[in-house]
Amino acid sequence: MTTLYGIHNCDTVKKARKWLEQNNIDHQFHDFRKDGITAEQVTQWVEALGWEGLINKRSTTWKGLDEATKAGLNDQSIVPLILEQPTLIKRPLLEQKDALAVGFKVPQYEQVFA
Repeated sequence: MTTLYGIHNCDTVKKARKWLEQNNIDHQFHDFRKDGITAEQVTQWVEALGWEGLINKRSTTWKGLDEATKAGLNDQSIVPLILEQPTLIKRPLLEQKDALAVGFKVPQYEQVFA
């Protein structure tokens, strides 16, 4: 099953959901805020993407972190921070079988579903 993670009011998430629907791709939407996420999920994503590949460094949430917190981050310390502030995750996050994709670009999604 394909799962799209994000927050419902994010414009990029809306574009990704629309693309999935237009291409008749069966998927489920999982809202980080409403549905929550687990430490196990976040750990798996960090292992697959690296913490820097998972984080949206242009987000307001990231910019609001103090420099000491940012400087001390690693693959282990990022997990509780993401659980506390899931909007740190680059959106959307697409989970398709063994593939993970962050952000939304049509060519990227076409490749995932080729």
